[in-house]
Amino acid sequence: MERLLAERIFHDLQARERAAHFRTHAEELRFDDAEYLDHETWIRPAFAQLGDLRGKRVLDYGCGHGMASVVMARAGACVNAFDLSSEYVEEAERRADANGVSIEFQSADAEHLPYANESFDVIWGNAILHHLDIDQAAKELKRVLKPGGVAVFCEPWGGNPLLNFARQFLPYPGKHRTVDELPLNRHALKMFTPHFPLMRTQGHQFFGMVRRIANFRPIAATAHLADRIALGICPPLKNWCRYLVIVLPKE
Repeated sequence: MERLLAERIFHDLQARERAAHFRTHAEELRFDDAEYLDHETWIRPAFAQLGDLRGKRVLDYGCGHGMASVVMARAGACVNAFDLSSEYVEEAERRADANGVSIEFQSADAEHLPYANESFDVIWGNAILHHLDIDQAAKELKRVLKPGGVAVFCEPWGGNPLLNFARQFLPYPGKHRTVDELPLNRHALKMFTPHFPLMRTQGHQFFGMVRRIANFRPIAATAHLADRIALGICPPLKNWCRYLVIVLPKE
């Protein structure tokens, strides 16, 4: 309970600071799909794992600012979305209105979802699982996902000890996290196996993690190309990457 309260307070404060900006820059709530899909190198390929969303019932799991919700609604999905932070939900609602899409938002706890069994064809989440009790989250994901459905998550990965050192001790832009927040590791992934035996993973940003300190376009593009080559030749390098895309098909 203390962990959830701390998470809620942290993200409510973060959303409140963002809300102050959007009160005077409401036009920035409008965006095109590429602005979200290309803001990190793993987002577009992870989205491709969702398949054709037309007519599908989709859950944006820990929706935050709601950009993913909007992109999925534009793709023809019927979208439900939730976040622990009620103030982030308010921003997400404003963003949906600004972009002319209908989405059902609510504030909720990811470990105790307020949805009926087998409600969703597709579940999407970005940087959310590493805040949670993985075993409890996996049980809830399996419960609300329809047979034959799929859940796709993008998560910070903790397999690289040098990167973990940097996360803990070195300053870099955008370094904000809650007290209990840790990247996922092998032990966390094993907790999904009893619930999702067909789980598969893909690493992103081995060389590309340089974007965190030098996001100069030619450098970022070169690093991204190097990642595609290196990870294609040697898939185990994913264990040293910055992020992992986790695909959870339900049998």
